[in-house]
Amino acid sequence: MSCHAHPDRDSHPVLRLASASPRRRELLASIGVAVEVAPADIDESPRKGESPEQFVSRLAREKAKAGHIGSALPTLGADTVVVCGDVVFGKPRDETHAREMLTALSGRAHRVLSAVAVIGAGGMRECLVATQVVMRRIEEAEMAAYWATKEPVDKAGGYAIQGRAAIFIERLEGSYSAVVGLPLNETASLLRAHGVALWDGALNDVASDAR
Repeated sequence: MSCHAHPDRDSHPVLRLASASPRRRELLASIGVAVEVAPADIDESPRKGESPEQFVSRLAREKAKAGHIGSALPTLGADTVVVCGDVVFGKPRDETHAREMLTALSGRAHRVLSAVAVIGAGGMRECLVATQVVMRRIEEAEMAAYWATKEPVDKAGGYAIQGRAAIFIERLEGSYSAVVGLPLNETASLLRAHGVALWDGALNDVASDAR
């Protein structure tokens, strides 16, 4: 397992991120958390009888555990899936698969499940956030044009809400950052519980004063 440092503004990493996702790293940087990146190599196949909620939560836990090996830092594992009905949509295999997923999502509501697990000296803490996303009807020509941008290639459900696919979204009920890949409100609570400072500690000081 390789480990690459990605400091936020040259600050010392305070968290290990068991994910290669640049979106998660950027979200953590937005709340002042500098990370070192150690992608976890695990089997991401669903198990028989496993619900989408159980599946995404298990992957977050397993990534956190695998990424934490050999580290003194708290380690965060996360996973995000798109669920249409009871079917989990992963990353598209090719253009045909991407268009099949967008066709299924077009003109209807779907769920995005984002699970986060943080492991450290105090054990494992985790959360699961469900967000409902409603898409407008998407034309075939739009799907083809969207695939041509290459944006959906590595995105669960074949779209990125923070990118060009924003024009497909009618409304959202829940956490926008969770759909991007990391629910920041809930993640901040998990990190504070493990003693990880946010915003150079300013936010932690406010929380302490409030108590």
